[in-house]
Amino acid sequence: MSRDLSDDERSLYEWQLWVDGFGEPGQLRLKNASVLVSRVGGVGGALAYQLAAAGVGRLILAHAGSLRLNDLNRQLLMSHAKVGESRVLQAAERLRAFNPHVEVVPIAENVSEANVERLVRDADLVASCAPLFQERLLLNRAALQQNKPLVDCAMYEMEAQLTTVVPGRGPCLACLYPTEPAAWKRQFPVFGAVAGTIGCLGAMEAIKLLSGLGEPLVGTMLVCDLASMSFRKVQLQRKAACPVCSSSPQATQEPAG
Repeated sequence: MSRDLSDDERSLYEWQLWVDGFGEPGQLRLKNASVLVSRVGGVGGALAYQLAAAGVGRLILAHAGSLRLNDLNRQLLMSHAKVGESRVLQAAERLRAFNPHVEVVPIAENVSEANVERLVRDADLVASCAPLFQERLLLNRAALQQNKPLVDCAMYEMEAQLTTVVPGRGPCLACLYPTEPAAWKRQFPVFGAVAGTIGCLGAMEAIKLLSGLGEPLVGTMLVCDLASMSFRKVQLQRKAACPVCSSSPQATQEPAG
């Protein structure tokens, strides 16, 4: 663990060091933290960009596949010049150029049964930004098993949702989604501004968890309707019979929802 910030880092992060309750201790926590970002498209790309800006020391980016032209209305870490090339390598290159103090580890894989435990093991916090419920639920299970907090970001069309799972405190994603919705598809209507909004909110949630700042959305889902610019919080309940969090090592005896 680094004991201090360099003079360059103090200058770079000067304005956020003024945030009440954060300061150099909070910045050092970010510097020594590692975050896994599952997919760096419209949501995950915005989240990763803000974590790099804030000075999170190590970003692990997991995203397979090559850039398509129709990705570029939302995937702001990519460029027209590199259509057909690896998404995750482009994202890593952009983030390194943006903040050379951050270590970026690109992994050209999507989360799967075969790699989820390994990917989560290398991180202090998991940011779930994948469009597929299968990946989100795999990350939820592995994060609980390894006692890691998880920030889950989701969006569809003009709506977005954000919640945080902390082992031993409140419900997990499997409480909300015991099975994958049968009709869900990977491709759906999206504005880049909606994806970016929830990505930035997810980044702030991760910054709070890593630095000990503020109150995270544990047991609460933030629901955003950007068509009407309405935001509300929905209280969530842990299911006593949840097959994931009720049997995790950190499970607590909370009333069933």
